[in-house]
Amino acid sequence: MAGEVGSLGAGFAWHTHRWKELLDLVRRSEALGFGAAWVDGDVSMLGRRSEAEVLDGWTTTTALIASTRRIAVGSMRLVHHWNAARLAQATATVERLFPGRQRVLVSAGDRPEDAHFGLPLGPPAERVTRLDETLAAVRALWRGETVSCAGEHVRLDAARVRPTPPGGRIPLWVAARRPRMLAVVARHADVWEVNLPPLPDRVEAAAEALGTACRTLGRDPAEIERSMWIYARIDPEGGSSGALAEYRRLNPWFDAIPDREIRPVLAIGPADECAARLRELAGSVGVGWPVVDLSGLDAAASRRHLDALASNF
Repeated sequence: MAGEVGSLGAGFAWHTHRWKELLDLVRRSEALGFGAAWVDGDVSMLGRRSEAEVLDGWTTTTALIASTRRIAVGSMRLVHHWNAARLAQATATVERLFPGRQRVLVSAGDRPEDAHFGLPLGPPAERVTRLDETLAAVRALWRGETVSCAGEHVRLDAARVRPTPPGGRIPLWVAARRPRMLAVVARHADVWEVNLPPLPDRVEAAAEALGTACRTLGRDPAEIERSMWIYARIDPEGGSSGALAEYRRLNPWFDAIPDREIRPVLAIGPADECAARLRELAGSVGVGWPVVDLSGLDAAASRRHLDALASNF
């Protein structure tokens, strides 16, 4: 049975596209019925691709929302790039102008390139604490509270945000895979961005850690939905010898996972088989908001993938 393309996101990352190409792809995704488009987030520089156009994620996201009618648009916010009150105000403003159109995805960040711009990266524990403090402040500011705090990383003195979003909240998507970050998901997230390949054993282990954290807080883990980027390539021949190497290049954060685990969870093949495999993989790990990962494809290839997957998903 075909899936609902409205639950499927289209992911365009690694600063592959110039603005006009990206706008065309997101508009095409909207016309085909995709529920969301995801673009590059708060990445300051891509090192080896330093001559590429590196469009600012927040500016690009808001411009795409303003240039489309229905589709949600998301990109990752890394909290060491943002003051907590500024992040709350920026997202509340977009929600006021374009209700329900933004996907607010946040995480702690780990890219060393940020150091070139003087951004505070810090060790993992410090980054997780910064994320936790930031999201607590953002949630309070969205509720309309006057917030004063003196945390390790977030310091506010009677900060207020106006306008506030309807109901005092905007859905938060938090990317995580390890226990400390999963505890942040438990405290703050509406959607867990599962920062793993679609490997049932690994996702289940992470889900158990999330469940433990939720129960400690008295929260039902079933309240938290799941999203995941799933690598897909349409190949009429049924496979591509270069797919694994390309996946590795685009996903260096999964280097510790051996090839024997990665190969079976790449959705590669003719369009109908590729779409079916996407549905199967998403279902195997309980993901209700899959994102087809088209990172690295040029504009023409991305359009072909969008058209074929929309027809077969």
